[in-house]
Amino acid sequence: MGEIIIGLYVFVLATLAGREVIGKVPPTLHTPLMSGANAISGIAIIGALLVTQTESSQLRTILGIVAVVMAMINVVGGFMVTDRMLNMFKKHD
Repeated sequence: MGEIIIGLYVFVLATLAGREVIGKVPPTLHTPLMSGANAISGIAIIGALLVTQTESSQLRTILGIVAVVMAMINVVGGFMVTDRMLNMFKKHD
């Protein structure tokens, strides 16, 4: 029970810190920031896979799967935004 409370505490603090940091970024920097966030999401995917691999409880497995899915959505979205941004700089005939 104590592990769940510590995990929730860390999650809430990370959410609040992330919201504060992202909220202060000017709109012109959101696309490069999204590109850089792909590396961080890759690390989150590895961590989530490690958590999911340890079959200590069903809750950890479910949360690990949810974390992998959310991080993959972020990675794919980041690559799509980056590709769209790079296409804007290509010369069109």
